[in-house]
Amino acid sequence: MNATQEAVFAFLADPATYNLHQPVRRIDTNGAAVFLAGSDVYKVKRAVHFPFMDLSTLARRKATCEAEVAVNRRFAPDLYLGVVPITREADGSLGIDGGGEPVEWAVHMRRFDETMTLDLVAERGELTPAILKQLSAIVLDAFASAERCDGVAATKDLEGVVDETVASLVERDEVFPPASALAFQDAMRASFARSRAQLLKRGANGHVRRCHGDLHLRNITLIDGVPVLFDAIEFDESIATIDVLYDLAFLLMDMWERGLHTEANQLFNRYLWRSNQLLDELEGLSLLPLLLALRAAIRAKIEALRFVTVDADPRARLEALRYFDHAMGFLRPSEPQLIAVGGFSGTGKTTLSRLVAHQIGRAPGAVHLRSDIERKRLMHVDELERLPASAYSPTVTEDVFAALRRQAETVLEAGHSVIVDAVHKTPEERSLIAAVARDAGVPFTGLWLTGPVETLIDRISHRTDDASDATQAIVMLQADQPSGRIDWSTLDATRPVETLAADALRRIANPS
Repeated sequence: MNATQEAVFAFLADPATYNLHQPVRRIDTNGAAVFLAGSDVYKVKRAVHFPFMDLSTLARRKATCEAEVAVNRRFAPDLYLGVVPITREADGSLGIDGGGEPVEWAVHMRRFDETMTLDLVAERGELTPAILKQLSAIVLDAFASAERCDGVAATKDLEGVVDETVASLVERDEVFPPASALAFQDAMRASFARSRAQLLKRGANGHVRRCHGDLHLRNITLIDGVPVLFDAIEFDESIATIDVLYDLAFLLMDMWERGLHTEANQLFNRYLWRSNQLLDELEGLSLLPLLLALRAAIRAKIEALRFVTVDADPRARLEALRYFDHAMGFLRPSEPQLIAVGGFSGTGKTTLSRLVAHQIGRAPGAVHLRSDIERKRLMHVDELERLPASAYSPTVTEDVFAALRRQAETVLEAGHSVIVDAVHKTPEERSLIAAVARDAGVPFTGLWLTGPVETLIDRISHRTDDASDATQAIVMLQADQPSGRIDWSTLDATRPVETLAADALRRIANPS
């Protein structure tokens, strides 16, 4: 850091600069120093030059500040106030947006409660299903409104990122075991080669957009209870001009490596449920091992660079190795399987599916397909909107189950596991979903949940914020109609959910 930046940082860290009596909080990253002063935030780019980011000149830092504001106003218009100069005044003092010569530039932001970034929310155990539901919608809306970009160029750039990342891991033999790094390099290049056609297809179909580029929990905050994305990539368009699934993969990887497996799976499935191009997204799941592994490998590379060039902190080396282990794990083969969960309304099919999905198949766990969600999708209504009786006609129900089978086929073809959650009342429905697994050549497990009718009715009467339209009358009708011979594994749904989930996982691990 040069002398001018040292002076600027000292100036911005001084409460007197803002006529404050309370301390200024400073946050340092590899590329910036951030000063939280009262209700304001000033972010100054460091005078650094990395292979992936050149901020070595004042002109570059100013341009990068301007780009940051322009990019992030799309995600958080109320947070990003503008770019201001740090000026050298005639008397030699420094000022913020003064009349003297600019010696540095800063992004000016409105301060928010820094304890509400989602990494800290998650650490407190407060990353609730309601927040994840909101977040999935916000991420999808951000992707939908983003500019469509050249998929061919993005695929070429991604190949370059793969090659540069794995090469850097191999070069850091003081951090990564050489044999493991070489094996990972070969596996990543082979995975990219297998994925190239799918990446190009998705690019042609409009899935390459100008995305966030740095989408992880620390770059999302709650403001008035609503998730807000901020700190998007501004210094390199190629890093943010990517397949939307690659952007999502960073968030999923971040959650997964933090041990938030249930939450990652919930976000993943919420994202799929809301997608307007569901079959495209399900087909694209073949890319997830590559994209998750690459996100983890990049984090490993950055931590290794910090260890080697910045402070030789042994914790950085351990972090690099931890991310590297995750990267290798994401590429590890996993045989897909199909699980069908059936039973009358109120037996807890969706609850069970949510409890076990993250433990099935490769990260971030099984795709969870719900007949209740699919029916609302076919009717083009919100999942919480109640449907008329006509939406439950035999014809519509046949369409719902046909769509679920087609989606399950697509998931399995992509190499991913899937849970299909529906009543599966008739022998024909149960036979048809089992045939999907048989035709795909993958293991199948059918789980049939049971419970007293009065218990099911009581559960339904206490439901809130759920896509199911089931009523007491529907449960009684289901109970009065014959279900035929049940050849699936029967589970008592009145047991504690943890016991039920453990039993279900044992049956899934040993499919018939």
